[in-house]
Amino acid sequence: MSGGSGSGGGGGVSGGGPSLMDSLFQRTLDDLIKGIRLHTPGAAQSTFISKSLDEIRREIKSTDLQTKSTALQKLTYLHSLHGIDMSWAAFHAVELTSSPSFAHKKTGYLAASLSFRPSTEVLLLLTNQLRKDLSSTNQHEVSLALECLAVICTPDFARDLTPDIFTLLASSKSFIRKKSIACLLMIFTQYPDAVRVCFKRLVENLESTDNAQTLAATVGVFCELASKEPRSYLPLAPEFYRILVDSRNNWVLIKVLKIFSKLAKLEPRLAKKVVEPICDHMKRSEAKSLVFECVRTIVSSFHDYEFAVKLAVSKIKELLLETDLNLKYLGLQGLLLVAPNHLWAVLENKEVIIKSLSDVDRNIRLEALKLVMSMVSDDNVIEICRVLIGYALKSDPEFCNEILTSMLSTCSRNVYEMVTDFDWYVSLLGEMARIPHCQNGEEIEYQLIDIGMRVKDVRPELVRIGRDLLIDPALLGNPSIHTILSAASWVSGEYIRFSKNPFEIMEALLQPRTNLLSPSIKAIYIHSAYKVLSFCLHSFLFPHTSTISVSNLVDEHEPGFTYSESEGDTNADLATSSKNTITRESIINLLALVLSSLTPLAETHDVEIQERVRNVLGLARLAQEEISSCDTLQKESIFAVKHSVIIRLINDALSEDLGPVSLSAQERVLIPEGLLLEEDLHKLDNICEQGLPISESFSLVKPVLTENDSVSIHPNEESSEAESSSLLSEHRKRHGLFYLPSDTTQNTSTTFPPANDPNNQIDTDVEDLVRLTEESLVLKKKSTLTRPRPVVVKLDEGDRAPIARAKAESNDDLISGAVRDVLLGNEDCNKGGKGDSEGGNASKRKSKKLKEKKQLSQSDENVETSKQKRKHKGRQRGDVAVQNSVIPDFLL
Repeated sequence: MSGGSGSGGGGGVSGGGPSLMDSLFQRTLDDLIKGIRLHTPGAAQSTFISKSLDEIRREIKSTDLQTKSTALQKLTYLHSLHGIDMSWAAFHAVELTSSPSFAHKKTGYLAASLSFRPSTEVLLLLTNQLRKDLSSTNQHEVSLALECLAVICTPDFARDLTPDIFTLLASSKSFIRKKSIACLLMIFTQYPDAVRVCFKRLVENLESTDNAQTLAATVGVFCELASKEPRSYLPLAPEFYRILVDSRNNWVLIKVLKIFSKLAKLEPRLAKKVVEPICDHMKRSEAKSLVFECVRTIVSSFHDYEFAVKLAVSKIKELLLETDLNLKYLGLQGLLLVAPNHLWAVLENKEVIIKSLSDVDRNIRLEALKLVMSMVSDDNVIEICRVLIGYALKSDPEFCNEILTSMLSTCSRNVYEMVTDFDWYVSLLGEMARIPHCQNGEEIEYQLIDIGMRVKDVRPELVRIGRDLLIDPALLGNPSIHTILSAASWVSGEYIRFSKNPFEIMEALLQPRTNLLSPSIKAIYIHSAYKVLSFCLHSFLFPHTSTISVSNLVDEHEPGFTYSESEGDTNADLATSSKNTITRESIINLLALVLSSLTPLAETHDVEIQERVRNVLGLARLAQEEISSCDTLQKESIFAVKHSVIIRLINDALSEDLGPVSLSAQERVLIPEGLLLEEDLHKLDNICEQGLPISESFSLVKPVLTENDSVSIHPNEESSEAESSSLLSEHRKRHGLFYLPSDTTQNTSTTFPPANDPNNQIDTDVEDLVRLTEESLVLKKKSTLTRPRPVVVKLDEGDRAPIARAKAESNDDLISGAVRDVLLGNEDCNKGGKGDSEGGNASKRKSKKLKEKKQLSQSDENVETSKQKRKHKGRQRGDVAVQNSVIPDFLL
């Protein structure tokens, strides 16, 4: 084979370039492709590609352009399909573009288009060659240059080559003219001043009707420009209207429809003129693409015209009944566009939508899911969620999580405004957590905690759901829902006063399989156990105050909130049941369980777990020692005298309700009077170095002290405390600027406005959402609620932090300004087209010299000139200020 001879001949080359034999027996691109296919993917193929790259590096240095071109072809192929870096061959690509052979020039431009970046060092070497090829008499060479320029265009290229593009816009060859028009979009983007030179000639091509390809390219450029800033192109509405009426090219009409969908939102009077031609195209055209674009334009921009919307909905029904899945998908997309303004169109096709949830095509299922969620209201949210849970259980994992994500986002929208029964919703969250394929653990975790803090009436049910999740050991084997279990443990510990059996929750928190949890979640479990233990000890010590504390807890801490009558009875029942289950034997068993379960964790290497475990063990050992050392009759008096105060303080601290924190809470904190906040915090370094001693050692191990050590520590305690207080006072005297004053300041209000204010309620038409399907979603008549919707604490700015997105920097504003100047006749330059552009640098030099002369002129002339300048600029600004784009009256 010739390929084998070529590789063998390369071994005898002593110089840097290939020999004549290498050129004669060079592998072609076909040989390279066949060789890659003969080697199996993996090490063998990688070795072959490496050897081929070595050959390409030798061959590309050849002085023979044919050898160099073949080598660059192979390198381009490897770059495109295998990601091989070819930036090192940039100069060879530039070298081939200057070849007189069209085949070599084509290879060079293709390599440049694929590999050149704005940072390529040899990029500027291509400028003269591009200018030369743009002025060539061979239209194919001009085409190569235009195609390459449209890809690698930079601001320098656009500035230097704008005169050449301007000339090509008037070319007699339509092949050149359409490609130069398409290239203008990149030119305008990189160099907005080119608009002043080329825009009028671009508009002239829009008015020409002699060539359909040129018109298509021109309309395509205007479609892209109008999508960024449509207001500047309102004066061209008559031309677009003429194309809409006269053109029979489907792709041109689609682009014009996209333009009108943007312009109609800025000029409502356009709709009356444009809606009739669009409906005519919808009725007459057989092209599904054009019909769908007409539908999209009607429902998005002309939805106030009922006859047009009905026609569009009829076309959507035809698409839904098509056997082609692509057309069915377009029909569902059309319904999704209609839904915000005409929900009746979605309800008319509800059966097709529900059936589409089980379609074989994933995209169709997703569109159907979006349509189902668009029909959700506070009246049918329970029924729709019940049906969707059924679909989630029998769907594949990916679509199952899409369903769960849609349900979570819809129900939590605007601080759960659609949820009226929160007991049902938290039970739904618990049901979601048990779905095998659930991957929405973080969102369910957030909502469980968020609802607990916002809705006080739901806390008993929330504790019950948390208990059901915690006592199921099978859930601990699923890592994807460990975050949900952390939320369940938190709400169970935080609201343990609503539990009927706190000992059951403690056993669930300390079960052996919790070692499967991550350290961070394990720490939450232990802290919740600490809350449960504190509550049980407090209830045992103060059995008569337990009921009062549960029923009046909210009144003590939040006077503005009261439970409903039924809720108060429920809380009293819970408190009574908890009190009855807490006995001396149960407390002893509870302490034994805590000590046996957590003692092994006291020496763990995780600092967070170790700290929390020692807190629990300290409280448990304190209680255990007192209970075991006291007689049953003397238990209450001795135990209460010695340690009841500690237990009560701990329980009171843990019983404080945690509410949602406003994102602007830090900004509301008033700065104390006399406190100066330094912007430069480097001064703190010197302060810390002078006043704060640095410890030389750090250990997590508890120090072992001898008897002598323990005795010697006590006499020095008072002296050390006095010394530390004196050091602190001295440090505060020296650096008082960085200390807060000791007097208390007025706290800001922590009350929040209630959610779902009746004045902000949106009145929805209940009859529009009577049912989803005849069989599955039969909505019952809304029953009279025994109690009103619970209060949901709502912060000022919403429930979550908005995601700040940086605004992308672009030249759209500069392009729009230049377009307005050209269309409204405000530009004072570039009237000569190419000549003015070529003489741009010369005119800049002339203006510079003119300024120097003005500076040397007399002061009176300067004053007069400045006045005239101000008048001229004032007139210019006035023209821009009243630049409302004018559309001729005959169109409107």
